[in-house]
Amino acid sequence: MKTFHNEAEPGQIGSTVLMPGDPLRAKYIAQTYLTDAVCYNRVRGMNGYTGYYKGKKISVQGSGMGIPSMGIYAYELYQNYDVDTIIRIGTAGAIHRDVEVGDLIFAMGCCTNSNFPAQYHLPGTFAPIADFSLLSAAVSQAQGSRIPFRVGNVFSSDVFYEDRKGEKGEWEKMGVLVQEMETLSLYCTAARAGKRALGMLTVGSSIHTDRALTNGERERNLDAMIQCALEIA
Repeated sequence: MKTFHNEAEPGQIGSTVLMPGDPLRAKYIAQTYLTDAVCYNRVRGMNGYTGYYKGKKISVQGSGMGIPSMGIYAYELYQNYDVDTIIRIGTAGAIHRDVEVGDLIFAMGCCTNSNFPAQYHLPGTFAPIADFSLLSAAVSQAQGSRIPFRVGNVFSSDVFYEDRKGEKGEWEKMGVLVQEMETLSLYCTAARAGKRALGMLTVGSSIHTDRALTNGERERNLDAMIQCALEIA
């Protein structure tokens, strides 16, 4: 069923969707890794494609930036298009000093400063987590490919430019690995729908150093993450 944000027809979207934040990265993935790729969505410039990877039907859809945008697209994919699995493939900034720029992070759980979970009217604080089968498969794939990775808690923030400098660094004392801006709403939406989700994040920078991925490194490291996601999709 078409929505305000997605013009796909029934059956055009696969049961597994890879979701980068950047719609141009969705286009890159479709053109680089999928065969017979077809664009099913261009609404608001948020590209969506469906094609085949090693014979399996897979879709790739931009999510946009931030918890609300991911929440919209994930909800519609799960509820309107019968998607079973969403794998977020994005970037993050290291909070923990032991996390290296270039590392691949698998988000086992998710902390937040967002009020997004309040909509569920729960009598407490919900702790969003990844689907274990996807997480386990991702770890096995990364180990087999010898990709440097870490598994742990991430911080999904509503804020990119913080008013109180250094505040995000407080999460390090609780072992939180990185900050990003979408996993929270993906995990909440998946839990509410009874569906599967996993966040994969490439570390592009760190609050502890001026080091950041160069353009060449970014391409190589993102490709390693994309291939890992495609293999477990």
